[in-house]
Parts: sequence; structure tokens; C-alpha cells
Amino acid sequence: MDIEQDMVVSAARANITEVLARVRLLRWTVFLLNRRTPVAAIVPIELGQLVRQIGGADRAAEILRAHLTPESDSEKS
Repeated sequence: MDIEQDMVVSAARANITEVLARVRLLRWTVFLLNRRTPVAAIVPIELGQLVRQIGGADRAAEILRAHLTPESDSEKS
């Protein structure tokens, strides 16, 4: 089961060992927030390696956007 969690940057920094364990062992994705704004994500290494292999974050986002359906876009709103 994949779980997403939002976490303030300072809280992630204070608990980095636990955060990394959740990402590595439990397959969580942790979104780091600065003043309630997402600024980065910590993802399982396999996902990071795929992003690198495909040519970086921008290219990966481009590919994923091409596979989104209109329904999945409206679910985010």
C-alpha cells in the first residue's frame, strides 16, 4: 500500500531517520512543505532511479501527464 504524507521541512529534518525508514520500508511518499507550500518530495529509490533513467523530473512529469485522464485531473481539484 502506497501512502502519501505531507510534512513540514523542519519536522522532516528533525526526524529524517524515521522519514527515510518510512519511505524505504513502507514505500511512503513524503511531500515536504515550506509555509504550507509543497517544495519537494522524498520517494522510494526505485522511483528516483526511474526518473533519472527517463531523463530527469521534467521528462518524467511530461510522460505522466500524457497518461492522465480528464477524470484524474478533476479528482485533484
